[in-house]
Amino acid sequence: MSDRRFTVARDGAVATVGLAGPGGKAVMDEAFFAELGATFTELDADDAVRAVVLSGAGDHFSYGLDLAAAAGTFAPLRQATHAGARQELMALIRRWQAALDTVANLRKPTVAAVTGWCIGGGVDLAVACDVRVASADAVFSVREAKVGIVADLGSLQRLVGVIGDGHLRELALTGDDVDAARAAQIGLVNHVHATPAETRTAAAELAARMAANSPLVLRGIKDVLDTERGPRVEAGLRYTAVWNSAFLLSDDLDEAMLAFLERRPPEFTGR
Repeated sequence: MSDRRFTVARDGAVATVGLAGPGGKAVMDEAFFAELGATFTELDADDAVRAVVLSGAGDHFSYGLDLAAAAGTFAPLRQATHAGARQELMALIRRWQAALDTVANLRKPTVAAVTGWCIGGGVDLAVACDVRVASADAVFSVREAKVGIVADLGSLQRLVGVIGDGHLRELALTGDDVDAARAAQIGLVNHVHATPAETRTAAAELAARMAANSPLVLRGIKDVLDTERGPRVEAGLRYTAVWNSAFLLSDDLDEAMLAFLERRPPEFTGR
């Protein structure tokens, strides 16, 4: 159905979640985050599912946040100067973070099959998975700096355990695009495959190999590996939500949104 943000298909013990987005468009809106949390909560409770693959339902993994919809969400908050507006924004950010947490905290292995564009929130979602594989046409971008936002859905926290600090800072501070070959070089993805079809097949095969092991042991491995990372990530997410609730609603954000709608480079002033 066109109003569904996800598709779910099952092959034995492996469930494949397709990111359809609103009307099939690979973007994230409010309904996307609500459905993401519900989908992964259900998968976590389903004992027949032992591993999960995330894949773009179309050619691309995700363009990230639906900026057109976000502009409408931020506009009334931008006009409000009282503390209640800041609290409302922080609650929104924490709600979206919680949706991504259902992926990261799933007690079953997760594999992201990244094809085409993986931008902003798409990177947040991919790094919430245990393992990432990509097609040769994949392009990654921690794009938020280019649109006046401190990335607040987990990439700044979870990439710490995935790529080196220097690579993380370069990606986050520039917002540059990174192709699949560079992503593999810096450890952002484990494997690169020639085509999207081969990538999805490889992701499913990898998930099946994981699912063949004891589900109790798989859960234990994830729990042990997250002993250190979990509290660190949560502290970072909470602090980022506080930071953005204080500073996100800026002239630079207005300029970024206007520039996006007018399809031109933004001119930031730091205000």
